Amino acid sequence: MKKLFLLLIIAVFVISNVNAQGQLKGGVNLGLPVGDAGDFTTFSIAVDLGYLFEVSDSFDAGVVTGFSHSFGDEIGGFEIDDIQFLPLAAAGRLGVSDKFVVGADLGYAVGINEGNDGGFYYAPRVQYSLSEGLDLVLAYRGVSRDGSSFDVLTLGVEFGL
Repeated sequence: MKKLFLLLIIAVFVISNVNAQGQLKGGVNLGLPVGDAGDFTTFSIAVDLGYLFEVSDSFDAGVVTGFSHSFGDEIGGFEIDDIQFLPLAAAGRLGVSDKFVVGADLGYAVGINEGNDGGFYYAPRVQYSLSEGLDLVLAYRGVSRDGSSFDVLTLGVEFGL
């Protein structure tokens, strides 16, 4: 846990020091676990922090991190523990029009709760621009490990910082 905290501190420090060269973004999302994840969790919340560089007029690339928390369900009188991940990923965003952006985040999600080893993280997304610094984001977030996956469909907002 100490290594994870140190990694977060370093990431925030690096992102804040290069703020003049790119775009710092934050996001808040609510989610519905789907597939197998929906069998033992009820809903999810996620926060995101990303730093994107303009590669061309319609393409941005960078890094993202965040925190997701899925609330455990009660099954047969047994409480299922909550599940948390800390994704660390590369990000790509392609502007397909003035209002729509498609993109994906790919990397590794560190498992936070006990017994959660994490896995490969993927998050395809579609964004709709509500205003200059505010987007509505629909994403499918997944963590894959050993042939199984933990998937969540999220809807949220992303804003410039």
